[in-house]
Amino acid sequence: MVPSSVRACFADRRTAPLSTAAARRAGRPSTIAAVRSESTASAIRAKDRVVVASAVRGCAPARWGGGGGPPPAPGGGGRAPAPGGRGGAALDGVIASSMAADALAALRGDGLPLVMLDSDPDRTGAAATVNVDIAAGMRQLTEHLLTLGHRHLVHLAAAVDSWAFRVRAGALAAALGGVPGASVRTEPAPLSVAGGLSAAERALTRPGPRPTALVCDDDVLAAGACKAVRRLGLRVPHDVSVTGFDDISLATAVDPELTTVRLPAEAVGAAGMRALLTVVDGGVAEVTTLPVELVTRASTAPPPPTRA
Repeated sequence: MVPSSVRACFADRRTAPLSTAAARRAGRPSTIAAVRSESTASAIRAKDRVVVASAVRGCAPARWGGGGGPPPAPGGGGRAPAPGGRGGAALDGVIASSMAADALAALRGDGLPLVMLDSDPDRTGAAATVNVDIAAGMRQLTEHLLTLGHRHLVHLAAAVDSWAFRVRAGALAAALGGVPGASVRTEPAPLSVAGGLSAAERALTRPGPRPTALVCDDDVLAAGACKAVRRLGLRVPHDVSVTGFDDISLATAVDPELTTVRLPAEAVGAAGMRALLTVVDGGVAEVTTLPVELVTRASTAPPPPTRA
């Protein structure tokens, strides 16, 4: 069972407090802040919430051998009070994903243990980082399209200044490098269904050869791209293949279902929480990179013969 000292709440610049051995020895539960940026787009916030929730959910079996989600705050109050003057709890550590620097500085404080998820391991200044192998996922996706015969690609690139999205772009360009006749054009897009729709419409109606595949940074963008293909009187995947990234529930809600890269959100959260608990207890956390999986569905097929 999860100890009653485990508490959780989720809000911008709020926390998910969790008990640690060091805090228990001091006679109080420690407070570990699970933080995300207030300024991030709603689609990113939704995915960050999944990762943060997974971190809390994964902490119990990893640390105490229990199961299930975190219980309410002590006293039956539901959401636990936030630290830093919002409830009196001392802040002992931070786990953060896709974090804006100003939001992180507001909570971290000098010398506070920090674990970053989905972040550049060379630039975070964190005690540990936990990432998924984004580059490998994009390579797998690109190789899948190349094997099908695609050579004219458009990258629907999320208009978000993020290390994770920069890795996607670099891996796509590298995978196409040296492939005879292969080309990729970048079409920036706000991270939303509407953003994907607009970007895909621009990509498919520009003068010159029409791309045979739209490589989207995210399943949300891919859903918008599929709408654009249909609005232009084309078909997915007969005329244009579309790929996503993440494998969120939306990937199987659209028709046809998306070929995408599955990211292990719950495993990321659990690994992040294990790393932070290790650091809080005085240990040294290992650098962690988790594997991803290409999921092939009905949104990709060989290009039309005249477009190959």
